[in-house]
Amino acid sequence: MAVFETTRPMTAGVRADARGVFASLIGAIVSWNDRRVTRNALEGLTSRELADIGLTRADIAEM
Repeated sequence: MAVFETTRPMTAGVRADARGVFASLIGAIVSWNDRRVTRNALEGLTSRELADIGLTRADIAEM
């Protein structure tokens, strides 16, 4: 016996996938921007200030 769901349009799955891709893209952009802002803030610190928080200049480049 086959059951068909008639309350949901057939394209709902496609739209949901597109929303997931869009959300992933936005998440990647937000993450990239957060890392960029963090790197810029750390580059403004002196070597002594970086040492106080346990970082070196090389650590900044890895972020």
